[in-house]
Amino acid sequence: MSEYINIFNVILRRDLILAFRDKTDFINSLFFFIIVITLFPLSFGTKSTIVNEIIPGMIWISALLATCLTLETIFRSDFEDGSIEQLTLSRYPLTLLVSAKIFAHWITFGIPLIIISLLMGILLSLSNEIIMALFITLILGTPILSLLGSVMVALTIGLRGGMLLNLLILPLSMPVLIFSTVAIQNAASNQSMIAEVYFLAGILVLTITLAPLATAAALRIRLS
Repeated sequence: MSEYINIFNVILRRDLILAFRDKTDFINSLFFFIIVITLFPLSFGTKSTIVNEIIPGMIWISALLATCLTLETIFRSDFEDGSIEQLTLSRYPLTLLVSAKIFAHWITFGIPLIIISLLMGILLSLSNEIIMALFITLILGTPILSLLGSVMVALTIGLRGGMLLNLLILPLSMPVLIFSTVAIQNAASNQSMIAEVYFLAGILVLTITLAPLATAAALRIRLS
């Protein structure tokens, strides 16, 4: 068990170092995220009541689109330098190695995305209830996007099909987007959002269980 934990930490640390060394993809996607959110208050006027109604949903839509821009980075460097074959031939479970890479992607992009979303919510004068709902849904939803995206990336690896990847991931992420926006709307109207949070938590548990297995299988199929 300790050996598996060590190799998990090695892969995680390696991917984090690579991500911080080449920050272009993540910085571009985060700037895209900030610009999209900023444009909507400018369009409707900062004092408009419409802003408070649409901004939480727009934050989630922007988060989804920005996440799509970074998904290819999960396996791109491994494919380009040929180490993806070494991962699949390793004596360690490929599911474990894939899980470390997905976790690294969420740390380097998901966590900054959550922090920026909360800061933007404060700057846009969203209520405390909406900001809390935004935090809860993002902390549950962004890992789901990374997990689902890893499966699609594995299926399309080497195809250089960014548009194909987006077409595959967007329909799968719709339940996350729907439950998250409904939860935020309920919080804004002082209603309970516990049902939506339970659904998101259930989806997260399901994807944590199945997505690494599916990703590992997809990598073996693509490289066979």
